[in-house]
Amino acid sequence: MTAVQSFDVAILGAGLAGRLSAWQLVRAGARVALIERGGPDGSGSAAHVAAAMLAPLAESAIAERRIVDLGIASVDLWRSWLQELPERVFFQEDGTLVVWHARDRAEVSLFTSRMRAVAPPELVLDRLRPLDGNGVGQVEPALAGRFTQGLLLQGEGQLDNRGALRALLACAIEHGMHCVWEAGEIDADALPALGIRAGVVLDCRGLGARAAWTDATEALPGLRGLRGEVVRVHAPDVKLQRPVRLLHPRYPIYIAPKPNDLYVIGATEIESEDESPMSVRSALELLSAAHSLHPAFGEARVLELNVQRRPTRPDHLPAIRVDQPSRVVRVNGLYRHGWLIAPAVTEAACQVVRALLDGDPAAHAVPSSLRWPGMIASVHEPASLARGGFPDAGGGLLH
Repeated sequence: MTAVQSFDVAILGAGLAGRLSAWQLVRAGARVALIERGGPDGSGSAAHVAAAMLAPLAESAIAERRIVDLGIASVDLWRSWLQELPERVFFQEDGTLVVWHARDRAEVSLFTSRMRAVAPPELVLDRLRPLDGNGVGQVEPALAGRFTQGLLLQGEGQLDNRGALRALLACAIEHGMHCVWEAGEIDADALPALGIRAGVVLDCRGLGARAAWTDATEALPGLRGLRGEVVRVHAPDVKLQRPVRLLHPRYPIYIAPKPNDLYVIGATEIESEDESPMSVRSALELLSAAHSLHPAFGEARVLELNVQRRPTRPDHLPAIRVDQPSRVVRVNGLYRHGWLIAPAVTEAACQVVRALLDGDPAAHAVPSSLRWPGMIASVHEPASLARGGFPDAGGGLLH
């Protein structure tokens, strides 16, 4: 018979959201168990293959204002939190360089007009810096003479995703977190079979939680996976210093330089649940676009051709769902913005968990700075209420 251990919180899923939440809760004094279907390297998560760019202004060209606001808050959190980890994690805020070939200059007006329509005006004014050819060369010497114009989005950043995943886990374990690896497909009901009893369950399983997010009503939209494809290469002759985005009507790409001459190249987003290996066409498009940016990519060595599905809700926005009777909090829908927005999203989710542990899941228990509009909702309220927020003790909504 399996001996039962009691914990304050059991976290399902050790991807980015699960590790960030575990790190926050265990450091706050909670007894935490982390349960993962795979192993500790996190290779089964979308966060493991991502470029981990922290670029709220650049993302405003393709995302909603809420993502931009969450991103701004999250970059501030990353800056602070990474300093608290015992293991150093590569992190930079040297901006994003946006360039384009002369034949694609029409893409620039689309990109900038979308940015100006979505991002806070003060952010655009403060960070958007037009460059001429000389300016491109000064900002990124490896691209000198290759582009006649560009945009520098100042203050944007990136980090080492795999280093961050390792460091968060190691720090949480050091603070006493209990881990269960290779648990297979599990849900909250399966915890007793693992010998775990928890005051609150925090479900961070991504697409593994699809069944829990499936509902016929508008109040609880389901999840789907959006296929993403990313190439990792070793290119010691390229020497880029910051993330670069290449505008193109068909093959827009991003290239994120990592330590030791590694580069993460990505762009493709396919409306598909397919997890099969990357197609030849996708690989050719990504690598040809990278080669057009800098010819030295032609001599790069391909280390990985990665495919992963990102958990996505119909509105492409993150959500936190609170089942108060069963004491389960669910976080999902980080989509392609996981590294950009996860700190702010998980900070709010952890505050809800603490409120449940304290027996006071009321609006005043969650600071107003964490009440992101429409993100937190109860799943056991009428549809009209669940669309608006988490009910407080006075019958209001936690927004």
